[in-house]
Amino acid sequence: MRSTSTATALAVLFSSVALTAVTAGTASAATTTVGSPGGLAVSDSLKRVFVGDSANGRIFAADYNGNQVDSVTAGVEGVSELALSDDGTTLYAALRGTHEIVALDPATLDIKTRYPVATGTGPTHLAFAGGKVWFSYGDQWDGDLGSVDPAVDPASGTDPVALAQLPTEGTGSGLWGQALLDTDPLRPGLLAVGETGDSSGTLAVLDVSGATPKVTAWHDTSYALTNGVYDVDLVPGGDQVLVNGTDRDAFANGTFTKAGAYPAGQGADIGPGGLIAQTSGTQVAIYRPDATKPVRTYTPGTGPVNDVAWAPDSSRVFALVNFSNGYTLKVLTQPTLSVPTLTVSAPATAPRAKQLTVKGKISASVPLPAGAQLSVTRTDLESPNGKALPSVTVKADGTYSFTNTPPAGGKVKYTVKYAGDTAHTAVSASDTVDVSRASTSLSLNNNGKLYSYGADVKFTAHLGTTYKNRSVSIYADPFGSDKGKKLIKTGTVNSDGNISAWVDMTRDTAVTAVFSGDSRYKPKTVKSTAYAKVKISTAVSKHYKTAKIGSTTYYWFHKSTDPLLTTTMTYYPGRQQRFDLQVYYQGTWYSSDSEYFPLGTSGKSAVSLGAPGESGIRARMRSVYVNGSSGDTVNSTTYGSWKYLYFSN
Repeated sequence: MRSTSTATALAVLFSSVALTAVTAGTASAATTTVGSPGGLAVSDSLKRVFVGDSANGRIFAADYNGNQVDSVTAGVEGVSELALSDDGTTLYAALRGTHEIVALDPATLDIKTRYPVATGTGPTHLAFAGGKVWFSYGDQWDGDLGSVDPAVDPASGTDPVALAQLPTEGTGSGLWGQALLDTDPLRPGLLAVGETGDSSGTLAVLDVSGATPKVTAWHDTSYALTNGVYDVDLVPGGDQVLVNGTDRDAFANGTFTKAGAYPAGQGADIGPGGLIAQTSGTQVAIYRPDATKPVRTYTPGTGPVNDVAWAPDSSRVFALVNFSNGYTLKVLTQPTLSVPTLTVSAPATAPRAKQLTVKGKISASVPLPAGAQLSVTRTDLESPNGKALPSVTVKADGTYSFTNTPPAGGKVKYTVKYAGDTAHTAVSASDTVDVSRASTSLSLNNNGKLYSYGADVKFTAHLGTTYKNRSVSIYADPFGSDKGKKLIKTGTVNSDGNISAWVDMTRDTAVTAVFSGDSRYKPKTVKSTAYAKVKISTAVSKHYKTAKIGSTTYYWFHKSTDPLLTTTMTYYPGRQQRFDLQVYYQGTWYSSDSEYFPLGTSGKSAVSLGAPGESGIRARMRSVYVNGSSGDTVNSTTYGSWKYLYFSN
């Protein structure tokens, strides 16, 4: 408590997480990622994809969703290629690091047999054809072809591995480096060979159905077909080889001729039905045989696609995509289906209950069947779950249109869907119309009124004409950052259109009434701001009596006594009271300086006046809350009552 003279203002007694919710999710299945690609093979009977990791000496097994389910990490160092036997019971891996071919059980990835290959370079590329495992080996001067006959038991004394299997007749200068190999499940006795060691692009198709390979077709030392071979695929059911995922080269009478091309690519794999999965940079495009437009195109990642492989049932394509930490297996579903493009165009605005027209177009790389039907659904305030409208028939040029009369206002969405067919995926698109609604009236009383602290005030909202919704919500938002807006009443208005709610006026309060609208009338909000005083009382102590001077009651003090005036005011953090002091002289009250004093957390503020030391002095004081100047703005300015003091001998 501080003291001050009565000529000045006075004294005061007292002192006055953000939480982050972390939701634990379920553990996700491990994706299949390799450091450097070492081959892809797909088993339809096991529904598994086998991926070789050349950099780390591993072979992974993944399910048809691309999730890793098994692996072998020992004894497969330097794996460079994978191939499945025709019956799917054995997985073969070329190990150029240890110069072996290993046979594994695809169901368990256990190694069954190891076949050493007597070469210093390779084996590198691998394929299964004619009941044998074929592999390429050697360097760029003496590349050749070898085979493993799994029917030969190594314990019999006969070596199942045969080297130098490239025919000497009809093969020109032989192979420059370790060749790419490919087979066709529809023609299991053929083996395609693509030379990788020179730029002239040597190609061969060998008949490996007999005891020794024979040349079916050979192309050597000429740029007539291609400038280098980076990928080679036998075209199922046709005498063609697909080179680099682009050029189709026909073979007949021992030679090759150009037979057409797809748009430029880099590599490919051909499905059993002849569909082409072509890689080009970050994309995989699916082509029908001899087509120039893709059925569909995927972008499975931001990095280049290294390799692709079809599922034997053509249900999906598996792609190895380059990411920052290596290569990840991605699964591309529904590769045989074209993805249509569907547009819907509706007016931006429209009047309610008036006919409007919706137009659009559907197109696809594979033409839709004639007379294709599109389903139409309208979603609005009357039908929030959607209402089916008559189907619309697509015109020959892919366009369509329909008319509709929206019964409800507000946001009206028209959704158009194509269900899909044997050649197309389903597709859906929508557009929204802002349909007009009428305005209604909404009022709220008590705006601008001032109330005593703690007064219970009735706020009444009045709603005008609406269609179906007769509900109004009333919210109270007391001033001050420590309190938020709160719903205090919601319900249906009475027959007079009224609904009321009570507010305890302890602070200035913004009250809002909200009509959320209905299908024919727009939403509306009105606001009423009412004001509340603070509660103020002042206790006077140290006086020796009370008595009237004229008609006014005074607190009487001896001239040597310090009066103590204790004010109690509604508390708010940082709040101060203003202490006003006036002195009476020759019939007039004169003000001294007013002074602000903080409130304690109890809402009390004690001020001690200094003793005047002379008698006959009359003074008066009051406590005031001043909106803004008292440290906050949550209440309206409130004046306490005057307390009258008289000093005698």
